[in-house]
Amino acid sequence: MARFIVDANLPFHFRLWNNPDFVHVFQIDDSWSDKQIWEYARENNLTIITKDSDFSLMALTKGIPPKIIHVRFGNLKMRDFHKKISRYWPDIELLLNENSIINIYSDRIEAIK
Repeated sequence: MARFIVDANLPFHFRLWNNPDFVHVFQIDDSWSDKQIWEYARENNLTIITKDSDFSLMALTKGIPPKIIHVRFGNLKMRDFHKKISRYWPDIELLLNENSIINIYSDRIEAIK
């Protein structure tokens, strides 16, 4: 069963997210609005992975769930993107246990309760 929903603004073909824990918006309906993605994630207990700052703002105003993993660095070649996310992913999963928003920057990750 999926634990994460990957927003349409992130790669669909990404090795780290190619397993049953992840569903990509593209697999459901890539025309969904942010509000529809939010509601789907909330109803299905999924953490949203996105580059869209709207989700972090929604979490701060509407509350949690869903939890948010916010990728906050610019566009990279796929190889570099994979390398960076793969390096941070074990820490991200640990931080999700006690935090609601995880911000991933090019040089660090930050967690917000």
